[in-house]
Amino acid sequence: MKTIYDKSKQRVPIKCWADDADAQTIQQAVNVANLPDAVDHVALMADAHVGFGMPIGGVVAIREAIIPYAVGMDIGCGMSAWRTGVPAGQIADHLDRILHAVQTRIPVGFKHRTPRQGRQLAEGHCPEIFDLLAGTDAKKAFLSGHDKIIEQIGTLGGGNHFIEIQVDTDDVAWLMVHSGSRNVGKQICDHFYKLAKQVCKKRGIEAPDPALSYLPIDSREGAAYLAHMTFAQDFARLNRHVMMKICQQILEQSPVGGQVDGTQDVVNIHHNYAAEEEHYGQRVWVHRKGATSARTGQLGVIPGSMGTRSYIVRGLGNPESFVSCSHGAGRVMGRKEARRKIPMDRFVQSMKGIRFHPSPQHLDEAPDAYKDIGRVMANQRDLVEVVTELRPIAVVKG
Repeated sequence: MKTIYDKSKQRVPIKCWADDADAQTIQQAVNVANLPDAVDHVALMADAHVGFGMPIGGVVAIREAIIPYAVGMDIGCGMSAWRTGVPAGQIADHLDRILHAVQTRIPVGFKHRTPRQGRQLAEGHCPEIFDLLAGTDAKKAFLSGHDKIIEQIGTLGGGNHFIEIQVDTDDVAWLMVHSGSRNVGKQICDHFYKLAKQVCKKRGIEAPDPALSYLPIDSREGAAYLAHMTFAQDFARLNRHVMMKICQQILEQSPVGGQVDGTQDVVNIHHNYAAEEEHYGQRVWVHRKGATSARTGQLGVIPGSMGTRSYIVRGLGNPESFVSCSHGAGRVMGRKEARRKIPMDRFVQSMKGIRFHPSPQHLDEAPDAYKDIGRVMANQRDLVEVVTELRPIAVVKG
């Protein structure tokens, strides 16, 4: 970790675990460091790269305010992982059948379910979703497609979201899911970002970057954002849980069903959210944008790219990172750049030995578009310890 601090340009220092952070990422972190209520320092995780307003892989503690774009558009996006108990060799013998079932039963991209399918799925795997919807007043809440949430339960989405079958060092298969709050989180972020700019203008507040406009916690708008953010987080968590239950059911109904062990997610954790916590003797709102909580003993998931290893980790509770760690490998190329620069044959080669059907639409998710996960893990040895190392054998992409 290195500290970046130019008193002539920053209110507070930046503590950076990324040894390859570019100038634009650092400048965004400097902007965050100049927020009037930023507490003690800004933390950049080992996977940090450019975001909108705040770097992805950025963590900041704010007194009495919430910043929509320091949480991000996919509110509650995160990871879920499950140790199946099935020996990898037995999974491999039936991999095509299992993958086909996953791709058939879990919609990806912009695809949704019918309302009837969604209700039946929720009733069978996640009745909590009905409590979540019942506790939210659709007439008062700005939740895009509130009534369509039931159609999105158990759906993956697109972009960098994925379902992977992986193998640990004991040669046991795992399932890993990466997904978020779908369009709901985006609409909430868009709406409250506009409100934040209006509130800052009305109060004569000039944010270091308009994308860092914020809402006072004690304001009507701030309270409304927190309620919506919590809703999106809960939906995202339940959505991952349902997809994991579907995958579990697929395995149980397959020839390896007798080997399936357990019914619970090992980990189900967010990496785009804000939470009230105590740091440096103060109650603050910790914003983690592309970063996960790493409290002492807390289990987490750090995925690599779809062609590289992932890790189950245990937090070390380092206060300098606001007890946080990276949420993945982090990008080295933007999506357009990756599509332009990565040849299809190189993409195919990078996925050798992994069941996946490379296509031009997935070039922006190719392993070459991401940082070296080994380097990222080495740079955060003081934040987490590795519990389990996982290698992918099959990937489903949105």
